[in-house]
Amino acid sequence: MSSAAQHVHDLIGIGFGPSNLALAIALRERQARTDDLFDAVFLEKQPAFGWHRGMLLEGATMQVSFLKDLVTMRNPTSEFSFLCYLRDKGRLLDFINHKTMFPSRLEFHDYLEWAAGRFSDQVEYGSEVIAVTPVETGGTIEFLDVVVRQGDGTLITRRGRNLVLAAGLEPVLPDGMVSDERVWHSEELLDKLPGVRDPRRFVVVGAGQSAAEAAEHLHSAFPGAEVCAVFAKYGYTPADDSSFANRIFDSTAVDHFYSAPDEVKTRLLAYHASTNYSVVDLELIDELYRRHYQEKVQGKERLRIFNASRLADVERDANGLRATVEFLPTGERTVLEADVMVYATGYRPADPLTLLGEAGPYCERLPGGGVRLDRDYRIVTARAMRCGIYVQGASEHTHGLTSTLLSNTAVRVGEIAESMAGRLRSGSLSSYALSR
Repeated sequence: MSSAAQHVHDLIGIGFGPSNLALAIALRERQARTDDLFDAVFLEKQPAFGWHRGMLLEGATMQVSFLKDLVTMRNPTSEFSFLCYLRDKGRLLDFINHKTMFPSRLEFHDYLEWAAGRFSDQVEYGSEVIAVTPVETGGTIEFLDVVVRQGDGTLITRRGRNLVLAAGLEPVLPDGMVSDERVWHSEELLDKLPGVRDPRRFVVVGAGQSAAEAAEHLHSAFPGAEVCAVFAKYGYTPADDSSFANRIFDSTAVDHFYSAPDEVKTRLLAYHASTNYSVVDLELIDELYRRHYQEKVQGKERLRIFNASRLADVERDANGLRATVEFLPTGERTVLEADVMVYATGYRPADPLTLLGEAGPYCERLPGGGVRLDRDYRIVTARAMRCGIYVQGASEHTHGLTSTLLSNTAVRVGEIAESMAGRLRSGSLSSYALSR
């Protein structure tokens, strides 16, 4: 192990996507405001900053206002805002003239990279966390050792007083399916498309935004190929982004949700699933329907919609895939010879306890599953654990629908930063000197 194991960081962030990037900004702005210094390091397994690169499709826009960037909801005067990014890039007036609240996904990714570039001294890219080990002294755990595998295979250890887990989302494939050259998750779309030569047919499985975007992109990019969309609904469901429904993403809604009885939490999640899950922007639905109908008029359907259907079987041979699609109301089956199958079957948050390893047994679980979290996103732990372990994501069961979304990120990281500072000042971690 490296000698770096003995240096104690005030904070170790696992993952450096938008959530921990926003936290790094909040800590820097807090330091400028209070002179309190956090010694923070962020560990990211990717070789460089990247956020859903495989779905940065041309023409795809954000589904959230640019005002819900990394900072504005917490600090509208921040130099890290999307508007400051536009000014820095010389596009502020052009964007204003564009008359939109929803930038392209490519532009917003460029904004995130722009912000991340200002923290290169605090981020260790190509660093995969493989273990977290409690460091016990006199019956209490004051530190956590994070074992990291670097890009060249070297193992080093970072020691910290606080952890913030922001490992992002894991793509979900159906049981038994493994991603390869013919079977992809939608997140791999742009990464794997360059390897496709003269495709005859794509099959896209799923009814959400990613599925609709994948179907639209493939239909446009491969004019000689057929695109078959398979989903269990009769049609794509429009996302509910109406003004009142969007209140479920307000920071005050997090307070309400956290303190609500479990049965109310369950009902609220069910009521407002249409704001986020298995739903599609109405403009994209209309565009796909327009294409589908126009091809019917022309007598040559290249965009085929298998609605109210499921994949009953998938076989593969040397020439490609054989997908059996079952129409649910009648049981009628259609066999499709395909070159590629794209599963837009969603994501799940990484399980914090899997990441925590040996530190996991010190963390409390709720009866229905998921870790028990305080309002400040800190995992409730055994009394012996004096370190703070915070979670960004994997908190929908306690904090509501904003858990994995950008909508409340700026506010959430401010709460986490203040929680850490408050605990450290109160002596919860006695060895810490907040101001030095």
